[in-house]
Amino acid sequence: MEILKLPVETSDPINDVTLEDQVIKSICRDLERLNWKIKLPKKKDEYPTLVPPEVYTKEVIQKAMSYKRLEIIEKNKTWIDKHLALARKNLADGTDVLNSSVEPVIEICTTEKQHDLFRIFRYFWSSPYSEYVGRRIKLIIRDNGLPSRPVIGIAALGSPIIHIPERDEWIGWDIKTRTKNLIYTMDAYVIGALPPYNYLLGGKLMSLLLASKEVREIYEAKYKNQITFKEKRVANNLAGLFTTSLYGRSSQYNRLKFDNDLIYKVIGQTKGYGTLHLSEQTIQLMIEMLRSKGIIISHKFGDGPSWVMRVIRAAGEFLNFDGDFLLKHSFKRNIYFVPHAKNYKEFLTGQTDEIQYFNRSLVEITCFWQDRWLNNRRNNTDVISDVLSFKAKDFSI
Repeated sequence: MEILKLPVETSDPINDVTLEDQVIKSICRDLERLNWKIKLPKKKDEYPTLVPPEVYTKEVIQKAMSYKRLEIIEKNKTWIDKHLALARKNLADGTDVLNSSVEPVIEICTTEKQHDLFRIFRYFWSSPYSEYVGRRIKLIIRDNGLPSRPVIGIAALGSPIIHIPERDEWIGWDIKTRTKNLIYTMDAYVIGALPPYNYLLGGKLMSLLLASKEVREIYEAKYKNQITFKEKRVANNLAGLFTTSLYGRSSQYNRLKFDNDLIYKVIGQTKGYGTLHLSEQTIQLMIEMLRSKGIIISHKFGDGPSWVMRVIRAAGEFLNFDGDFLLKHSFKRNIYFVPHAKNYKEFLTGQTDEIQYFNRSLVEITCFWQDRWLNNRRNNTDVISDVLSFKAKDFSI
């Protein structure tokens, strides 16, 4: 049985609790929320013992995400309150949406106002808000079927994580080929619909739109004049996108097809290596403790794929616990691949330099979604009730 050993508390009961003790207590609190079993030491020189559960249930994962999400929302409360009016102004009442033809158009975030709108809507999701380092494209999808052009949902693409064993094995990458061709992919790290479109399965529309030629063309245009640092080449072909589920199997992505082609291909499951199971408070206490000891973990572009992971490892090394063990007991997720090219495997493994695109149009995808889901949802009395109950003026985070 795998266990995690944490050092015993080090503070003098007469004095204030040390930062080291605060970090240890905060870790224990986070893990207890996840049903880790904690056995306290009987002797002074023994460690507390923590044993992770066999699996995390969906309810446990949701609870952990809720803690972290609320921490982030509280930290950004002043900004959120200031921008709620902007969000409400860009949404539609359910009565209007029920009468809309729903004609999605893609808007690229370039202005400060667009980025603010994207950010305020991102806080709405149950998963905690986080940013990507590296290449990023943020998209706002609007409904051109209504005069006010309200927002249907948002999506974002970012630089892919460098090493995911399950993904690399499925593609057929060795280290050399992955290093050369990873640039032809992106991670979709935000995909979702906002109310009241979410009641009409707008999430499936958002998911399908990421497979469109219009999204690919946005990527091609953004990077057409950018030269890669190492190989001095233009690399603006997009062979496909990777994304992950929140709770293992995803109802939004699973079996999602267009023209009988599976759009979101399940390629494996992560090993649960990450930081989502640890609260913001714990991470900040680790940073504060390390800084108090003169240990600075650099945090700038190019420093590595995950600054937070390096903070946890450094804290583990300083406090004499296994930081890697803590990192590898986060939440497992399904990994999906969204192909933009018919010959994506041959292209990504270097077997060919010619890429053959699907060229699925936004109009075709929208018509398919309307026939497959929208029309049925509009005839469902429960769904109609949910849609009609939404008022833009009542939207909140």
